[in-house]
Amino acid sequence: MQEYVELGEELVFIAMGIASVVALAVFAERLIYYKKTLGKKNEDYLSEVRNSLQEEPEIHWKTDVGEESIYNRFIQFALKQLKLGRKGLDESLEGQILSEKLELEKRLPILNTLGNNAPFIGLLGTVLGVIKAFYGLGTLGSSGAEVVMRSISTALLATAAGLAVAIPVVMANNYFSRKAKVILQNLEILKKELLSYQMNKTKV
Repeated sequence: MQEYVELGEELVFIAMGIASVVALAVFAERLIYYKKTLGKKNEDYLSEVRNSLQEEPEIHWKTDVGEESIYNRFIQFALKQLKLGRKGLDESLEGQILSEKLELEKRLPILNTLGNNAPFIGLLGTVLGVIKAFYGLGTLGSSGAEVVMRSISTALLATAAGLAVAIPVVMANNYFSRKAKVILQNLEILKKELLSYQMNKTKV
């Protein structure tokens, strides 16, 4: 049994290492994506578009934010759909928002899963370490105190590793979820203003 316990401990730390690498990769990828989506240029472009909708008789936005900007993509899509009726434009823009939502939340479930389960994996390592410690205590008696202490130390290290992975992962997931919520709210506002613009244009 001792061999299986030791193997389990090793697998726990290997799992923690893999989880850390995966979390770091997802964090880096999402950070790059959100940097392109947000940023001052994108915010300025959004403000320019909204002002044009309220003041200009025609839409003629020019931008250097690039095609990767979610706001630019949404506006360029909306421009092609303005010829539709109000209901058609509403449904079309709603579909585009859902599409962008899927892209914004892409890979976030990975962070959510790692954040929720890393502490339990660490706890499993702790349980295995305690089992190993008691086994050593029962086998070696008082003469095996050093072995027992080392096992308990490893057990506590597993818990610490689980928390060390989970805490930053949960923080990263919350950060990206909040950013996604803000972007989607901006798109909803933009959709309403585009519908209003289209309705006013139809009346003219």
